Amino acid sequence: MGANQSKSPITNEKLVIERLRALELKDQSDNEYVHIDEKELPRTAKQTRFKAPWTGLSISEVKHWEHELLADPKNRLALSALSSADPKAVLTSRAVKIEDQQIFSVKIPFEGAPITNQRSSGRCWLFASTNVFRVALMKRHGLDNFELSQAYFFFYDKLEKANFFLEQILDTAGEDLDSRLVQTLLGSPVGDGGQWDMVYNLINKYGLVPQVLYPDSFNAQSSSAINSLITTKLREDALKLRALATSGTRSTKDIIATKEKMMREIHLILTLTLGPPPSPNTEFTWSYLDKNGSAHELTTTPLEFAKELETQKSIRITNSTVHDMFSLVNDPRNEYGSLLTVNRLGNIVGGRPITYVNVSMDTMKTACIKMLQAGLPIFFGCDVGKYSNSGSGIMDTDLIDYELGFNVKLGLSKAQRLMTGESAMTHAMVLTAVHLDEAGKSVRWRVQNSWGEAAGSKGWFVMSDKWMDEFCFQAVVEPRFVDKSVRDVLKQTPKVLPLWDPMGALA
Repeated sequence: MGANQSKSPITNEKLVIERLRALELKDQSDNEYVHIDEKELPRTAKQTRFKAPWTGLSISEVKHWEHELLADPKNRLALSALSSADPKAVLTSRAVKIEDQQIFSVKIPFEGAPITNQRSSGRCWLFASTNVFRVALMKRHGLDNFELSQAYFFFYDKLEKANFFLEQILDTAGEDLDSRLVQTLLGSPVGDGGQWDMVYNLINKYGLVPQVLYPDSFNAQSSSAINSLITTKLREDALKLRALATSGTRSTKDIIATKEKMMREIHLILTLTLGPPPSPNTEFTWSYLDKNGSAHELTTTPLEFAKELETQKSIRITNSTVHDMFSLVNDPRNEYGSLLTVNRLGNIVGGRPITYVNVSMDTMKTACIKMLQAGLPIFFGCDVGKYSNSGSGIMDTDLIDYELGFNVKLGLSKAQRLMTGESAMTHAMVLTAVHLDEAGKSVRWRVQNSWGEAAGSKGWFVMSDKWMDEFCFQAVVEPRFVDKSVRDVLKQTPKVLPLWDPMGALA
């Protein structure tokens, strides 16, 4: 027994009940969230395990609930409406849809076109990043419409992730197979998602290619089949490598040779399903018409083509390069002004690790406004499925009124949603405009999505400022648009989050 014994369960139970009754659930006037401060719970309540006999549901009691529920004509009306359609559609606020219009006071002069479509794949981060990069190249070459090849990144990202995974498997060979770390590694070896630092790794090693030279194959547009095949293959390979590494009878040379054979098999699968991609050091010739109809040809390599983003003539990047851009994140679980990273998360062995500068939403939004005022698009990550409608292209915390339909209030804060697995970065898109009020505060944001023109307003979405506060987690910025105190955070030793942390989610 410990030196400091707990008080009796009955005393603590009474204390918790009394304290909970005293807590006020303060309804925020500007949105539907009810915020509960965990710090107000007594310390003894946190330390005590609740002890009570388990209770089952009584059939008669459930029937009584139903009788009381349907005795109210409002609930009978709700039953008729909510049981015959998607509750989100039924409870969508018409007033919010009218309020969230595509009108903005600050808009970058050139947003890039056309609206892209990732189709049935999880490549949003590759679309968002190439949609940011293309703006400079379109200006440089005088283009009205242009896409960079997302499939080019997709091929090499899959290949590199497979190699990264097998190296992680060898590095954790001494861990139990059923450990949380190994099981997390095995969970999604080559998922479609990614992060900004992974984009940097790809462009730094492989460069860029116009989409016309390496267009999407069927399996790039619909990736589930190859993901399933490669994942199964890598899991089998993982077990073999673990056995070799722990056998004590095989040399390092043998293990490396076995892993190389495995990687050649992954390369075969990718080549046959996505097509052989251009080599980063081999020249290609790109023929194109500029916006005036004049024909041009450019002969270069993918790596040299990517370097156009770093030249003085490039309009996209004026005072900084892709290498200098970094991620601001808003993670209220962790201290603002701190550097975060995620253990064993990446795509290229020896590449740049995932790095986040954790800041307040005010700091993030201020930087975003400055970038838009300078005419620059912004890569950002969010939890797109919350309080949003892909048909109307609206993201607003007041869009869906659950209280009206179900008489319930959803009260988790942003930190609590992260702590309970309710929220994470699920999608990456591009900011191109913001509407400011008379005081210069942001009201709503214009979002370029990658779901095709059938989504939103011909592919464009509107994000309310309140939605951004609650469900936006990341914005990639250039150093000159943040204070020195924010830039200096990059010099810190990062706090290492576990691989399964929600900030390790890949958009």
